[in-house]
Amino acid sequence: MIAAERGAAKNTLDAYGRDLADYLGFLAAHADHPARAETARVRDYLAKLERDGLKPASAARRLSAVRQFHRFLFAEGHRPTDPTTVLEGPRRGRPLPKVLGPEEVERLLAAARAGLEDPDGDPVARWRSARMNCLLELLYATGLRVSELVALPRAAARAAAGKGDTLTIRGKGGCERLVPLSDPARRAVALYRAAAKTAGRAAALDAGAWLFPADSEQGFMTRQAFARDLKAVAAAAGIAAARVSPHVLRHAFASHLLQNGADLRVVQELLGHADISTTQIYTHVLDERTKAMVRDLHPLNAA
Repeated sequence: MIAAERGAAKNTLDAYGRDLADYLGFLAAHADHPARAETARVRDYLAKLERDGLKPASAARRLSAVRQFHRFLFAEGHRPTDPTTVLEGPRRGRPLPKVLGPEEVERLLAAARAGLEDPDGDPVARWRSARMNCLLELLYATGLRVSELVALPRAAARAAAGKGDTLTIRGKGGCERLVPLSDPARRAVALYRAAAKTAGRAAALDAGAWLFPADSEQGFMTRQAFARDLKAVAAAAGIAAARVSPHVLRHAFASHLLQNGADLRVVQELLGHADISTTQIYTHVLDERTKAMVRDLHPLNAA
């Protein structure tokens, strides 16, 4: 249902599958069944998650999957009631997103470009550096989700080489949005394609469907491979690997835009958030900007 009617992505389907398999395993261990389970049993499941040390955010996600599953069973007539309607989710704080400063992002980009400085270096190593540089420039320029980034179609290279200044991205639920394409990102794509040609990788790039082809099940670079390589670049840039991930750079894109005066609604559109409340995790940036405006512009402070 969530695939056919809601257009859920494969990663979402996999997450629901894991969460529901865990829930069904719990029911089976108690000789229970989803068509018979009552509210008390679902509460027992939530208590088990807490005993197992699951973080509130992870427990809330599990409960969300269970809620939607029972809502589906009820709507389809497989049971007369929905046992989750009266349940409250685990209380969870809303942590601030991890963000790198602009100078740290520049250090990351410089570390990724380091392998391109020797024109006579190993062509394959130069191609790998060009690919990482391209990934980072695109990610910081667009704020894409990592799943959207690694699965960019080969047509993105044509867009970068053309006169348009945007990319069309198909995001969660099949929704399309336009994202900006900066000049540094354009140059990074061109450099990556040139390095691929020198390294003998152009045929795979030109013949395939993806901008970042790889020997994987999907045919493109995996999220895990990119995250691993990014940690290595962070170490080379002198930044703790624990502070850096593809999602942290997405946060940096949004936070730096807001710091420089972008409207929250614009950032929502660029990130592909369906609900403005998701984008509001960045309001701490707005709070700091508001304080600075009052400090710098209020006439009494000037006095």
